[in-house]
Amino acid sequence: MPGPISRGLLTLALVAMAFPLGCNRKATNVSAADLKAESDRKVAPDFTLKDADGRAVKLSDYRGKVVLLNFWATWCGPCKVEIPWFIEFENQYKDQGFAVLGVALDEEGWDVVRPYIAEKKVNYRVLLGDDATAQMYGGVESLPTTFLLDRNGRIASVHVGLVSKSNYQNEIIQLLQSSAGVSSNGSDASAQPASAGE
Repeated sequence: MPGPISRGLLTLALVAMAFPLGCNRKATNVSAADLKAESDRKVAPDFTLKDADGRAVKLSDYRGKVVLLNFWATWCGPCKVEIPWFIEFENQYKDQGFAVLGVALDEEGWDVVRPYIAEKKVNYRVLLGDDATAQMYGGVESLPTTFLLDRNGRIASVHVGLVSKSNYQNEIIQLLQSSAGVSSNGSDASAQPASAGE
């Protein structure tokens, strides 16, 4: 028969497994996916949002780059774990055609986001999103939710909740090494321009 210490550890482990590794806006399951086959990838919905300096940023302007698109909030614990990884990825891969875009979904807006990104020394572009932006991406209900986009602006992978740093890194490297369908200047040689509704 297990002793009180081993029962306590077992109970703690079961409780820890019962909680998803994400901050819910609404109840949802945590999931992670490997890279989708190129033929199964859909173009990410385009949007234009303002960054911390008030400049308009359009997602489609990042075509030709691998993009880590992260929906997050300052109050989200797992988001706080990932942000240092994203800072590191931005430093490590930006010269290889990679960019991180953070979409903050804080209801208080820039009043809480600006000080947070300054304190954390976030080196990538942070934009202020809203429910309409979240709905474009299937109704982001759990944070963090992260989309990895290939160089053609197509969704190659989706992660809901906290996943491992190595998982992200492996997928980023795979996408950076894959140049199928991208011309030498980084634009998609075969795709039509995306409309805002895609």
